Amino acid sequence: MDMIQSTFSLFPRLSGLALIALLNLPASAQTDAGSAGKIESLLYHIDRMYVDEVDKKALVDAAIIRMLEELDPHSTYIPKEELEEVNEPLKGNFEGVGIQFNIVRDTIYVVDAISGGPSERLGIRAGDRILAIDGESAAGVGFKNSDVMTRLRGKKGSKVNVSILRKSEPTPLEFTITRDKIPIYSVEASYMASPQVGYIKVSRFSATTMKEFREKLDELKKLGMQDLILDLQGNGGGYLRTAIDMSDEFLGGGKLIVYTEGRNAPREDTHATKEGRFEKGKIVVLVDEGSASASEIVSGAIQDWDRGLIIGRRTFGKGLVQRPVMLPDGSAVRLTVSRYYTPSGRSIQKPYDEGVEAYQRERRDRFSRGELTSEENVHLNDTVKYFTMNKRVVYGGGGVMPDVFVPIDTTMSSPYFGQLVRKGVLNTYALDHVELHRETLLRNYPDVEQFRLRFQVDDEVLNGLVAQAEKDGVEQDPEGFARSRELIALRLKALIARDLWNTSAYWQVINASNPVDRSFQRALEALNDNTFQRMGMAR
Repeated sequence: MDMIQSTFSLFPRLSGLALIALLNLPASAQTDAGSAGKIESLLYHIDRMYVDEVDKKALVDAAIIRMLEELDPHSTYIPKEELEEVNEPLKGNFEGVGIQFNIVRDTIYVVDAISGGPSERLGIRAGDRILAIDGESAAGVGFKNSDVMTRLRGKKGSKVNVSILRKSEPTPLEFTITRDKIPIYSVEASYMASPQVGYIKVSRFSATTMKEFREKLDELKKLGMQDLILDLQGNGGGYLRTAIDMSDEFLGGGKLIVYTEGRNAPREDTHATKEGRFEKGKIVVLVDEGSASASEIVSGAIQDWDRGLIIGRRTFGKGLVQRPVMLPDGSAVRLTVSRYYTPSGRSIQKPYDEGVEAYQRERRDRFSRGELTSEENVHLNDTVKYFTMNKRVVYGGGGVMPDVFVPIDTTMSSPYFGQLVRKGVLNTYALDHVELHRETLLRNYPDVEQFRLRFQVDDEVLNGLVAQAEKDGVEQDPEGFARSRELIALRLKALIARDLWNTSAYWQVINASNPVDRSFQRALEALNDNTFQRMGMAR
């Protein structure tokens, strides 16, 4: 969700309930004092006359939420107790022990020890199972994700004792972890996809994204990168400023990146300001129906200037900018203050006049309409035409339409595969397999590329997966297994690579032979054939 990075605006601290404080603005800012008085009067009478006891805070919160729903789908209320957690992914760090975990079969599995974090420094690794936290049993007691986070997170410098079960060790291992600041990485993967093509996957636009992104760009350029695949698939957005800074790395000085405008916010243009790190090589941006807001700013700017090729499927369609506003009780509202427009003048915000529920359902409706599987089923508003620098026609009014459409293939999907994913069977089976065979695997496949080319998920491994799935409550389904066999084997192989190395290894395996979404393969083809020249792309 795009937000303007600025200091929170504080309303005057007035007496009474939070909603009254929200509405009792100074006279110069009031648009309808009578409306504020009406709500204040109702709350007064409810408090003194209503038949039953009322939770006034819950009532006020519900009123704020309902009020914001009348505005737009992206103006939202955040209770005080949730504010820190909501902001963490955008701040780029939190304080804790530094692990990613899954709870499967009432057991807490360490999926990854975050690089540079206190757990990794102590030797905790993927596949470890957490038996106890500060002497309290954590296995078989019905812990939820929130229970684990409550016990493992804490102030930097504080300590927590964790008991770990590792398959290669006969007895539990005891660790005392000193909590620290833990980075939340937004550059999920980076590697050389070919001798000249680099690949970077960005999962969000946070306060630390550009530092990570520039480091990865520099690393790949040292490895010989001349062209770049920038993967923004599934990237739901983040800070507007970060999207601008990323676009600035690709566009020459003075070029318009984006402009914003609202009822009380005059038009504000933002231009590229300096020489970027990657202004000359070819760029392919991968997008899909989950690419939103900040992702669409970058995609729209690159497309409008014919700087690169957009490949995939139509993006989400969020072109609204939010400003955070603090309320007197410590809660906050993210209030939509303006729209953003791409350099050609496009607003890519999709309609929301049918309400929040219909708005949220629209992305799912694309599948039922067949839009994700066939370009012929994509219906754009022909009356909203705009032109790129090289006079190519592009459209506004509902996301960024890619230059090259790539459908998803649903023929390999099955309910059986879905259960393997949702119940975490694939994750835990991969962790178990790596724990049992780590030394042999690393000896036979010393790097990710050799693993990708030579490792095969054979029948013995797949039969073991099916048996484990049955123990975990996933009934055997020979027909579903046969239909999804290739997909299951690829996902399992990628998860094994992740547990041996890192998340980049996961995507290196998935991208190379993904049978469901060929966007990555199509990007490599476009960088090596005449697609750029045929579409009039600037190098």
